[in-house]
Amino acid sequence: MGASLTTLCYIEKDNKYLMLHRIKKENDINKDKWNGVGGHFEKDETPEECLLREVKEETGLTLNRFKLRGVITFLSNEFHTEYMFLYTANDFSGEIVECDEGKLEWIEKAKVYDLPIWEGDKIFFRLMEESEEFFSLKLRYEGNTLVEVVLNGREINKT
Repeated sequence: MGASLTTLCYIEKDNKYLMLHRIKKENDINKDKWNGVGGHFEKDETPEECLLREVKEETGLTLNRFKLRGVITFLSNEFHTEYMFLYTANDFSGEIVECDEGKLEWIEKAKVYDLPIWEGDKIFFRLMEESEEFFSLKLRYEGNTLVEVVLNGREINKT
């Protein structure tokens, strides 16, 4: 039962995030939800190599500058444990291409919370907005329900 390692990046421009509406893949645990761009590490990749490759594959963009914001530990009674390296980037080049995993769209940061996103994602959006500090967040789900949130080793209320 190995854990999976992934990256997720929120690319920023004009107070908007580039969001991916996951509508194209069957058996996608994120199906119909919106999230950033990223994916699973390939063999021997560093988090940065994974990030740059996944962003290029999914968006066509090359990140010129990016920042590691946190590590998210996802626990679930239905899936393997996942450790996700969370990045933001606001300096990039290239043209956005069609993504085979869903539809890419620039969404105003304030409107992100209204989209169908995972409950825990709302927590790290808030952290990305409110804190410059690197954070470690544990999110434990039972099914689609968020049942435990631990920030930097301290349990917090979900509300």
